[in-house]
Amino acid sequence: MRSLAAVALATGLMVSNVYAASVSPLPVGQPAGVKHAQVEQDNSMLLLFGVGIVGAGIALVASGNSRAPTSAPVPATTTTTTTTTTTTTTV
Repeated sequence: MRSLAAVALATGLMVSNVYAASVSPLPVGQPAGVKHAQVEQDNSMLLLFGVGIVGAGIALVASGNSRAPTSAPVPATTTTTTTTTTTTTTV
């Protein structure tokens, strides 16, 4: 469980660094219009990462150890029958 959380954290840190490196700042000396900034903004990678984190969280909660007893085991029943026969003879 801890190793899965460590892998998710490490992946998140690497993805955020790659994403930050791919975004270029606005050019110096030119107006920074809202339209230009909105076109540059692409949140698809961040959205996919967020969905993955939520899915991993749900999976961890669903597979968590529960101390609640499960259904009681059904006892096995066996039935044995014996038959005896007697024969009488008259002399």
